[in-house]
Amino acid sequence: MVHIEKKPWIETPLIESASLSKTAGCRVFLKLELLQPSGSFKTRGIGNLIRNALQDPVNAGKQLHFFSSSGGNAGLAAVHAARDLDSPCTVIVPHSTKPMMIQKLRVAGATDVFQHGDSWFEADTHLRKTFIEGQDVDAAGKRNIYVPPFDHPEIWQGAATMVDEIERQMPAREGDGFPADVVICSVGGGGLFNGIIEGLGQRMQSKQNGPKVRVLAVETKGADSLALALREGTLKPLPAITSLATSLGALQVAPQTLKNAQSPPAGVEVSSVVGSDAEAARGSIRLADEARLQVELACGISVEIGSSATRLKELVPDVTPETRVVIIVCGGSNVTAEMLAQYREKLQGGWS
Repeated sequence: MVHIEKKPWIETPLIESASLSKTAGCRVFLKLELLQPSGSFKTRGIGNLIRNALQDPVNAGKQLHFFSSSGGNAGLAAVHAARDLDSPCTVIVPHSTKPMMIQKLRVAGATDVFQHGDSWFEADTHLRKTFIEGQDVDAAGKRNIYVPPFDHPEIWQGAATMVDEIERQMPAREGDGFPADVVICSVGGGGLFNGIIEGLGQRMQSKQNGPKVRVLAVETKGADSLALALREGTLKPLPAITSLATSLGALQVAPQTLKNAQSPPAGVEVSSVVGSDAEAARGSIRLADEARLQVELACGISVEIGSSATRLKELVPDVTPETRVVIIVCGGSNVTAEMLAQYREKLQGGWS
Protein backbone atom coordinates (compact mmCIF):
# COMPACT_ATOMS: atom_id res chain seq x y z
CA MET A 1 0.00 0.00 0.00
CA VAL A 2 1.28 3.44 -0.94
CA HIS A 3 1.22 5.74 2.08
CA ILE A 4 0.56 9.41 1.41
CA GLU A 5 1.54 11.66 4.29
CA LYS A 6 -0.07 14.77 2.84
CA LYS A 7 -3.74 15.48 3.52
CA PRO A 8 -5.56 17.82 1.13
CA TRP A 9 -7.52 19.42 3.98
CA ILE A 10 -6.42 21.58 6.91
CA GLU A 11 -7.30 21.85 10.58
CA THR A 12 -9.67 24.81 10.78
CA PRO A 13 -10.04 27.22 13.72
CA LEU A 14 -12.82 27.01 16.27
CA ILE A 15 -13.63 30.44 17.67
CA GLU A 16 -16.09 31.58 20.31
CA SER A 17 -18.18 34.47 19.04
CA ALA A 18 -19.05 37.05 21.69
CA SER A 19 -21.57 38.82 19.46
CA LEU A 20 -23.43 35.68 18.35
CA SER A 21 -23.35 34.32 21.90
CA LYS A 22 -25.08 37.51 23.03
CA THR A 23 -27.88 37.19 20.47
CA ALA A 24 -28.28 33.45 21.13
CA GLY A 25 -28.21 33.63 24.93
CA CYS A 26 -25.56 30.89 25.20
CA ARG A 27 -21.95 30.19 24.23
CA VAL A 28 -21.67 30.02 20.44
CA PHE A 29 -18.59 28.58 18.76
CA LEU A 30 -17.89 28.73 15.02
CA LYS A 31 -16.06 25.87 13.28
CA LEU A 32 -14.62 27.73 10.30
CA GLU A 33 -14.80 25.19 7.50
CA LEU A 34 -15.06 27.99 4.95
CA LEU A 35 -11.28 28.28 5.37
CA GLN A 36 -10.64 24.91 3.74
CA PRO A 37 -8.60 25.16 0.49
CA SER A 38 -11.72 24.77 -1.68
CA GLY A 39 -13.80 27.15 0.43
CA SER A 40 -16.01 24.51 2.02
CA PHE A 41 -16.10 21.48 4.33
CA LYS A 42 -16.27 19.21 1.27
CA THR A 43 -12.48 19.33 1.04
CA ARG A 44 -12.36 16.89 3.97
CA GLY A 45 -14.63 14.15 2.68
CA ILE A 46 -13.82 14.32 -1.01
CA GLY A 47 -10.14 14.81 -0.17
CA ASN A 48 -10.29 11.65 1.95
CA LEU A 49 -11.87 9.65 -0.89
CA ILE A 50 -9.24 10.82 -3.40
CA ARG A 51 -6.38 10.22 -0.98
CA ASN A 52 -7.66 6.71 -0.22
CA ALA A 53 -7.95 5.88 -3.93
CA LEU A 54 -4.32 6.88 -4.44
CA GLN A 55 -3.29 4.66 -1.51
CA ASP A 56 -5.42 1.65 -2.55
CA PRO A 57 -3.19 -1.34 -3.50
CA VAL A 58 -5.61 -2.08 -6.36
CA ASN A 59 -4.47 1.18 -7.98
CA ALA A 60 -0.73 0.64 -7.43
CA GLY A 61 1.23 1.66 -10.50
CA LYS A 62 -1.81 3.09 -12.25
CA GLN A 63 -2.35 6.65 -13.41
CA LEU A 64 -5.58 7.80 -11.76
CA HIS A 65 -7.83 10.48 -13.23
CA PHE A 66 -10.67 11.74 -11.03
CA PHE A 67 -14.09 12.76 -12.37
CA SER A 68 -16.70 14.88 -10.58
CA SER A 69 -20.16 15.86 -11.82
CA SER A 70 -20.64 18.83 -9.50
CA GLY A 71 -20.44 22.41 -10.70
CA GLY A 72 -20.48 23.60 -7.11
CA ASN A 73 -18.60 22.98 -3.90
CA ALA A 74 -18.08 19.23 -4.41
CA GLY A 75 -16.49 19.82 -7.80
CA LEU A 76 -14.22 22.50 -6.40
CA ALA A 77 -13.22 20.21 -3.54
CA ALA A 78 -12.39 17.41 -5.98
CA VAL A 79 -10.26 19.71 -8.13
CA HIS A 80 -8.38 21.17 -5.16
CA ALA A 81 -7.76 17.79 -3.52
CA ALA A 82 -6.65 16.09 -6.74
CA ARG A 83 -4.35 18.98 -7.59
CA ASP A 84 -2.81 18.97 -4.10
CA LEU A 85 -2.12 15.24 -4.49
CA ASP A 86 -0.64 15.70 -7.99
CA SER A 87 -3.52 14.07 -9.85
CA PRO A 88 -5.77 15.26 -12.69
CA CYS A 89 -9.47 15.98 -12.18
CA THR A 90 -12.12 16.63 -14.80
CA VAL A 91 -15.54 18.08 -13.98
CA ILE A 92 -18.77 17.59 -15.94
CA VAL A 93 -21.46 20.16 -15.13
CA PRO A 94 -24.96 20.89 -16.45
CA HIS A 95 -25.59 23.84 -18.73
CA SER A 96 -27.33 25.60 -15.84
CA THR A 97 -24.00 26.02 -13.99
CA LYS A 98 -23.08 29.68 -13.60
CA PRO A 99 -20.08 30.98 -15.60
CA MET A 100 -18.61 32.20 -12.27
CA MET A 101 -18.44 28.63 -10.97
CA ILE A 102 -17.02 27.23 -14.22
CA GLN A 103 -14.30 29.88 -14.06
CA LYS A 104 -13.55 28.97 -10.44
CA LEU A 105 -13.18 25.30 -11.41
CA ARG A 106 -10.75 26.19 -14.19
CA VAL A 107 -8.73 28.57 -12.03
CA ALA A 108 -8.53 25.95 -9.27
CA GLY A 109 -6.79 23.61 -11.70
CA ALA A 110 -9.42 21.40 -13.34
CA THR A 111 -7.96 19.36 -16.19
CA ASP A 112 -11.09 20.22 -18.11
CA VAL A 113 -14.68 21.32 -17.51
CA PHE A 114 -17.40 19.93 -19.79
CA GLN A 115 -21.04 20.97 -19.89
CA HIS A 116 -23.72 18.38 -20.52
CA GLY A 117 -27.47 18.22 -19.91
CA ASP A 118 -29.91 20.48 -18.14
CA SER A 119 -29.51 19.06 -14.63
CA TRP A 120 -26.93 17.54 -12.31
CA PHE A 121 -28.56 14.14 -12.86
CA GLU A 122 -28.01 14.34 -16.61
CA ALA A 123 -24.42 15.53 -16.20
CA ASP A 124 -23.73 12.78 -13.67
CA THR A 125 -25.29 10.07 -15.85
CA HIS A 126 -23.20 11.22 -18.82
CA LEU A 127 -20.04 11.20 -16.69
CA ARG A 128 -20.55 7.66 -15.43
CA LYS A 129 -21.55 6.21 -18.83
CA THR A 130 -18.76 7.97 -20.71
CA PHE A 131 -15.81 7.84 -18.36
CA ILE A 132 -16.45 5.26 -15.60
CA GLU A 133 -18.61 2.31 -16.69
CA GLY A 134 -16.99 -0.43 -18.75
CA GLN A 135 -13.55 1.14 -18.80
CA ASP A 136 -10.54 -1.08 -19.43
CA VAL A 137 -8.66 -0.29 -16.23
CA ASP A 138 -5.51 -1.97 -17.55
CA ALA A 139 -5.28 0.04 -20.74
CA ALA A 140 -2.05 2.04 -20.65
CA GLY A 141 -2.08 1.76 -16.85
CA LYS A 142 -4.81 4.41 -16.55
CA ARG A 143 -7.95 4.32 -14.44
CA ASN A 144 -10.80 6.82 -14.07
CA ILE A 145 -12.22 7.27 -10.58
CA TYR A 146 -15.75 8.55 -9.92
CA VAL A 147 -16.03 11.16 -7.17
CA PRO A 148 -19.62 11.38 -5.84
CA PRO A 149 -20.69 14.60 -4.12
CA PHE A 150 -21.83 13.12 -0.78
CA ASP A 151 -23.00 9.50 -0.80
CA HIS A 152 -19.87 7.49 0.08
CA PRO A 153 -18.51 6.13 3.40
CA GLU A 154 -15.04 7.57 2.76
CA ILE A 155 -16.58 11.02 2.32
CA TRP A 156 -18.32 10.68 5.69
CA GLN A 157 -15.09 9.49 7.30
CA GLY A 158 -13.33 12.59 6.02
CA ALA A 159 -16.03 14.90 7.35
CA ALA A 160 -15.82 13.13 10.72
CA THR A 161 -12.27 14.43 11.21
CA MET A 162 -13.66 17.80 12.27
CA VAL A 163 -15.23 16.16 15.35
CA ASP A 164 -11.73 15.23 16.57
CA GLU A 165 -10.68 18.84 16.13
CA ILE A 166 -13.74 20.26 17.90
CA GLU A 167 -13.13 18.01 20.90
CA ARG A 168 -9.49 19.09 21.07
CA GLN A 169 -10.10 22.79 20.41
CA MET A 170 -13.00 23.48 22.79
CA PRO A 171 -12.30 24.69 26.33
CA ALA A 172 -12.12 21.79 28.78
CA ARG A 173 -14.89 21.34 31.33
CA GLU A 174 -15.65 19.02 34.16
CA GLY A 175 -17.07 15.60 33.53
CA ASP A 176 -16.66 12.89 30.93
CA GLY A 177 -18.94 14.28 28.24
CA PHE A 178 -18.24 15.73 24.82
CA PRO A 179 -17.29 19.42 25.25
CA ALA A 180 -20.21 20.69 23.12
CA ASP A 181 -23.91 20.37 23.96
CA VAL A 182 -25.29 21.17 20.52
CA VAL A 183 -23.80 20.85 17.01
CA ILE A 184 -25.59 22.61 14.16
CA CYS A 185 -24.95 21.63 10.54
CA SER A 186 -26.62 22.18 7.20
CA VAL A 187 -27.93 19.16 5.27
CA GLY A 188 -27.99 18.77 1.50
CA GLY A 189 -27.45 15.12 0.65
CA GLY A 190 -25.99 14.42 4.06
CA GLY A 191 -22.22 14.17 3.61
CA LEU A 192 -21.49 16.64 6.41
CA PHE A 193 -24.28 15.38 8.67
CA ASN A 194 -23.21 11.75 8.29
CA GLY A 195 -19.64 12.67 9.14
CA ILE A 196 -20.71 14.58 12.26
CA ILE A 197 -22.90 11.68 13.41
CA GLU A 198 -20.14 9.14 12.73
CA GLY A 199 -17.54 11.20 14.58
CA LEU A 200 -19.81 11.85 17.56
CA GLY A 201 -20.88 8.22 17.69
CA GLN A 202 -17.26 7.13 18.04
CA ARG A 203 -16.63 9.68 20.80
CA MET A 204 -19.78 8.94 22.76
CA GLN A 205 -18.97 5.22 23.02
CA SER A 206 -16.31 6.13 25.58
CA LYS A 207 -18.42 8.79 27.32
CA GLN A 208 -21.34 6.77 28.58
CA ASN A 209 -21.68 8.87 31.72
CA GLY A 210 -21.73 12.22 29.98
CA PRO A 211 -24.73 14.20 28.72
CA LYS A 212 -26.12 13.64 25.26
CA VAL A 213 -25.11 15.79 22.30
CA ARG A 214 -27.93 17.22 20.22
CA VAL A 215 -27.36 17.61 16.49
CA LEU A 216 -29.59 20.09 14.66
CA ALA A 217 -29.84 19.02 11.00
CA VAL A 218 -30.80 22.23 9.20
CA GLU A 219 -32.38 22.73 5.77
CA THR A 220 -34.25 25.45 3.91
CA LYS A 221 -37.84 25.08 2.74
CA GLY A 222 -37.71 23.95 -0.86
CA ALA A 223 -34.52 21.95 -0.28
CA ASP A 224 -35.77 20.01 2.74
CA SER A 225 -35.28 16.45 1.49
CA LEU A 226 -34.32 15.07 4.92
CA ALA A 227 -37.39 16.59 6.58
CA LEU A 228 -39.56 15.04 3.84
CA ALA A 229 -37.97 11.62 4.30
CA LEU A 230 -38.50 11.80 8.07
CA ARG A 231 -42.15 12.75 7.62
CA GLU A 232 -42.71 9.91 5.16
CA GLY A 233 -40.63 7.42 7.14
CA THR A 234 -38.81 6.42 3.96
CA LEU A 235 -36.64 7.91 1.23
CA LYS A 236 -38.67 10.04 -1.12
CA PRO A 237 -37.45 12.71 -3.57
CA LEU A 238 -38.63 16.27 -3.53
CA PRO A 239 -40.60 17.17 -6.67
CA ALA A 240 -38.19 20.05 -7.31
CA ILE A 241 -35.68 22.32 -5.61
CA THR A 242 -37.34 25.68 -5.03
CA SER A 243 -34.98 27.13 -2.40
CA LEU A 244 -32.37 29.73 -3.28
CA ALA A 245 -29.92 27.72 -1.16
CA THR A 246 -28.99 25.62 -4.18
CA SER A 247 -26.05 23.89 -2.45
CA LEU A 248 -28.66 22.13 -0.30
CA GLY A 249 -30.41 21.03 -3.48
CA ALA A 250 -30.30 17.24 -3.28
CA LEU A 251 -33.71 15.96 -4.32
CA GLN A 252 -33.16 12.98 -2.02
CA VAL A 253 -30.75 12.43 0.86
CA ALA A 254 -28.41 9.45 1.03
CA PRO A 255 -29.94 6.33 2.63
CA GLN A 256 -27.41 6.58 5.48
CA THR A 257 -28.55 10.16 6.17
CA LEU A 258 -32.11 9.04 6.87
CA LYS A 259 -30.83 6.12 8.95
CA ASN A 260 -28.63 8.41 11.06
CA ALA A 261 -31.49 10.86 11.61
CA GLN A 262 -33.97 8.13 12.57
CA SER A 263 -31.61 6.04 14.72
CA PRO A 264 -28.55 8.01 15.80
CA PRO A 265 -25.86 6.31 17.91
CA ALA A 266 -26.11 6.18 21.70
CA GLY A 267 -25.49 9.56 23.28
CA VAL A 268 -26.59 11.53 20.20
CA GLU A 269 -30.00 13.10 19.55
CA VAL A 270 -30.99 14.48 16.14
CA SER A 271 -33.56 17.19 15.42
CA SER A 272 -34.60 18.13 11.90
CA VAL A 273 -34.95 21.89 11.39
CA VAL A 274 -36.35 23.72 8.37
CA GLY A 275 -35.97 27.47 7.90
CA SER A 276 -36.80 29.96 5.18
CA ASP A 277 -34.52 31.44 2.52
CA ALA A 278 -34.96 34.79 4.29
CA GLU A 279 -33.65 33.28 7.53
CA ALA A 280 -30.69 31.88 5.58
CA ALA A 281 -30.02 35.34 4.16
CA ARG A 282 -30.16 36.88 7.65
CA GLY A 283 -27.60 34.32 8.80
CA SER A 284 -25.23 35.07 5.94
CA ILE A 285 -25.53 38.81 6.54
CA ARG A 286 -25.17 38.38 10.30
CA LEU A 287 -21.90 36.47 9.80
CA ALA A 288 -20.59 39.05 7.33
CA ASP A 289 -21.41 41.92 9.71
CA GLU A 290 -20.22 40.27 12.92
CA ALA A 291 -17.24 38.23 11.75
CA ARG A 292 -16.39 39.65 8.29
CA LEU A 293 -16.95 36.22 6.74
CA GLN A 294 -18.89 35.49 3.53
CA VAL A 295 -20.89 32.27 3.23
CA GLU A 296 -23.62 30.90 0.99
CA LEU A 297 -27.27 30.73 2.00
CA ALA A 298 -26.75 26.99 2.49
CA CYS A 299 -24.45 27.86 5.37
CA GLY A 300 -26.26 31.01 6.48
CA ILE A 301 -29.30 29.01 7.57
CA SER A 302 -27.24 27.18 10.22
CA VAL A 303 -25.75 30.45 11.40
CA GLU A 304 -29.21 31.98 11.81
CA ILE A 305 -30.64 28.98 13.67
CA GLY A 306 -27.63 28.87 15.99
CA SER A 307 -27.53 32.58 16.78
CA SER A 308 -31.25 33.24 17.29
CA ALA A 309 -32.34 32.94 20.92
CA THR A 310 -35.95 32.38 19.86
CA ARG A 311 -35.16 29.58 17.42
CA LEU A 312 -32.68 27.90 19.77
CA LYS A 313 -35.14 27.95 22.67
CA GLU A 314 -37.75 26.25 20.49
CA LEU A 315 -35.31 23.51 19.53
CA VAL A 316 -33.32 23.18 22.76
CA PRO A 317 -35.73 24.10 25.57
CA ASP A 318 -33.16 23.57 28.32
CA VAL A 319 -30.63 26.02 26.82
CA THR A 320 -28.82 28.18 29.40
CA PRO A 321 -26.13 30.88 29.20
CA GLU A 322 -23.53 28.11 29.70
CA THR A 323 -24.87 25.83 26.96
CA ARG A 324 -22.18 25.29 24.31
CA VAL A 325 -23.35 25.43 20.71
CA VAL A 326 -21.04 24.70 17.78
CA ILE A 327 -22.13 25.99 14.37
CA ILE A 328 -20.40 24.28 11.45
CA VAL A 329 -19.63 27.23 9.17
CA CYS A 330 -19.56 24.96 6.14
CA GLY A 331 -18.76 27.78 3.71
CA GLY A 332 -19.42 27.55 -0.03
CA SER A 333 -18.20 29.43 -3.08
CA ASN A 334 -21.51 30.59 -4.55
CA VAL A 335 -21.47 33.95 -2.75
CA THR A 336 -20.25 37.46 -3.50
CA ALA A 337 -20.45 40.82 -1.76
CA GLU A 338 -22.99 41.86 -4.39
CA MET A 339 -25.22 38.89 -3.60
CA LEU A 340 -25.14 39.72 0.11
CA ALA A 341 -26.07 43.32 -0.70
CA GLN A 342 -29.06 42.06 -2.70
CA TYR A 343 -30.17 39.85 0.21
CA ARG A 344 -29.89 42.80 2.58
CA GLU A 345 -32.04 44.96 0.29
CA LYS A 346 -34.71 42.23 0.01
CA LEU A 347 -34.80 41.79 3.80
CA GLN A 348 -35.20 45.52 4.27
CA GLY A 349 -38.09 45.31 1.83
CA GLY A 350 -39.91 42.80 4.03
CA TRP A 351 -38.59 39.45 2.77
CA SER A 352 -39.54 36.77 5.28
